[in-house]
Amino acid sequence: MAEESGQEKTEEPSAKRLNDAREKGQVPRSKEFTTVIVLIASAVTLMFIGEGLIQSIGKVMKKSFSFTRKEIFDPAALADHFWFSIETISLDLGTFLAITVLAALIAPTSIGGWNFSAKAFGVKLEKLDPLKGLKRILGPQGLIELIKALGKFILVGVISTFIIWGLRDQLLTLGMQEVEVAMAALGNIVIWGFLAVSSSLILIALIDVPFQHWNHIRQLKMTKQELKDEGKETDGNPEMKGRIRRMQIELSQQRMMQDIPEADVIITNPTHYAIAIRYDQAGSGAPTVVAKGADLIAQQIRTVGDANEVPVLSAPPLTRAIYFSTEIGEEIPSGLYIAV
Repeated sequence: MAEESGQEKTEEPSAKRLNDAREKGQVPRSKEFTTVIVLIASAVTLMFIGEGLIQSIGKVMKKSFSFTRKEIFDPAALADHFWFSIETISLDLGTFLAITVLAALIAPTSIGGWNFSAKAFGVKLEKLDPLKGLKRILGPQGLIELIKALGKFILVGVISTFIIWGLRDQLLTLGMQEVEVAMAALGNIVIWGFLAVSSSLILIALIDVPFQHWNHIRQLKMTKQELKDEGKETDGNPEMKGRIRRMQIELSQQRMMQDIPEADVIITNPTHYAIAIRYDQAGSGAPTVVAKGADLIAQQIRTVGDANEVPVLSAPPLTRAIYFSTEIGEEIPSGLYIAV
């Protein structure tokens, strides 16, 4: 609609627009941040359980390649090999997978918070449009994704090259070591290399997180007309609000005029202000303002008071003091008791 009218989206999104977008599942998300958290969590987990996991894998491989001709044709023996493998690596591998999955679930909520929306799972036919898909790929968003992919490729390539070059002597001597020793050394190199490469991607994430926040707000920006229309929808049409306000004032004045006959006295300015006061001497309360007004309303108060034989007293200073300090239905200030 904004594009059709030619208006630019220059206004910051309103709270309603942000909330509506959230209900549709549109919240800022950084895939790079999630990827980094998952990779680092996996690397740190491997640092603690990697040695045990490698030993478990070694046991499984040793068991799997140690068999007799009879065991090949024995289903029970094959089942025994299978269950041995499961029991040996299940604890370490299960711990690794559990922490990785947990990191994958928690990381996205760090950017944009937790948000579940059924609307986000709905089928959107426009996403199936090949032309729009091509525009996304060749458009600014596609260019940004390409730049990020190239950045990650170059960064990972450079870090990996430095690691391999720095450990070239150790890697060359692995073939001359016993299998178990070589596997332990290789596993240690892989884990630390994995952690170094994962940590290097933090640089990409630090750029992507603020960009995703900025891009999210940019996509939700509004035109001046959209902001105006939303205000009418949320708060109501200004003309209608004015009409309702006038009706409320008229009803309030009608109720006020109906209470004037119950007043004990009307004090005036004498022409600009008029205040009707009721005082129940039998009660313990102070004198109460039942009606007040200026100019035309003051004249109406005096007219209604005369018609109902309510005494009218001219007291300009007192009238002004009560008019500006007391609202209808309130008791007059204690400092004015004696004067009243």
